[in-house]
Amino acid sequence: MTQASSRRDFLKQTAAFSTGLAVSSWAGSLLANTALNQPLYKISLAQWSLHRALRGGKLDNLDFAKVTKEEFGINAVEYVNQFFKDKAEDKKYLAEMNKRAADVGVKNVLIMIDGEGALGDPDAKKRTQAIENHHKWVTAAKTLGCHSIRVNARSNGSYEEQQKLAADGLRRLTEFAKKYGINVLVENHGGLSSNGAWLAGVMKMVNMPECGTLPDFGNFVLDRKTGEQYDRYKGVKELMPYAKAVSAKTHDFDKDGNEINTDYVKMMQIVLDAGYHGYVGIEYEGKKLDEYAGIKASKKLLLKVREELTPEETADPCCGQEGYYVPQRRRMFRRRLFRR
Repeated sequence: MTQASSRRDFLKQTAAFSTGLAVSSWAGSLLANTALNQPLYKISLAQWSLHRALRGGKLDNLDFAKVTKEEFGINAVEYVNQFFKDKAEDKKYLAEMNKRAADVGVKNVLIMIDGEGALGDPDAKKRTQAIENHHKWVTAAKTLGCHSIRVNARSNGSYEEQQKLAADGLRRLTEFAKKYGINVLVENHGGLSSNGAWLAGVMKMVNMPECGTLPDFGNFVLDRKTGEQYDRYKGVKELMPYAKAVSAKTHDFDKDGNEINTDYVKMMQIVLDAGYHGYVGIEYEGKKLDEYAGIKASKKLLLKVREELTPEETADPCCGQEGYYVPQRRRMFRRRLFRR
């Protein structure tokens, strides 16, 4: 091989290596920015926040998505089956729900299911009936493009008996929902389900990735008669490893806009520490503010907390409808890149 041809080969290899390095660096930066230029969590609106307006005839279920976008600037909704109870198998009605949500750029996230029986009923026939009652909501969720249905884990008996019964009902329902690509989420919703350790134990028994939790910040009353409560921060921490949705329950606010029952900075840090960055659904249940004002106060609080939990030196406010604070961590990425 001559010295000239050897030099040409070296230059070709160097150019190819440099091109490959540039492409790799560009792809790496693009991937990093795609992942990092996102809000710490997204905001959705739970339909229960407007239950008085819906029950009073001031708001129709079909207009929920539009009101969510136009009144509150929120782009994702969580339905409650109570407000279209007889429409689960009405394809025309569900198509209209889809159209109205799409028309205003709103995403359907999940459906909260109540009144379809106890999935942990000690009576085997009743438990099976409850499971089958939920099937139509699984298919409705699929039609609406939701990722999950939220269910309850009611049962009777001892601590251990209720765990086994609830796990049986949830496992069987999840096996059905899995066929449709729908998750089954359990909310802490009174009784033993408001005991974080109990519900986490049920999740371990079910042992299916499609079965998870929907931690609610405020639903930790173990006994309504005595008022006994489970520690809400402990409960959320126990449920977050299985969470596929989160319910930001609010009731009342102080003069600074903070929720008086829940330390939202502390609570949202627990959520983020679990690696969760999905939708956090506003569920306002207060009475001092009307529903519209309560939802706006809740959103303002979630945005304030999100800004506070985003490192100051990387926060870059953008003017999207939800007021997202977009973390820009390019410098951090570069430092990590050059450490390799």
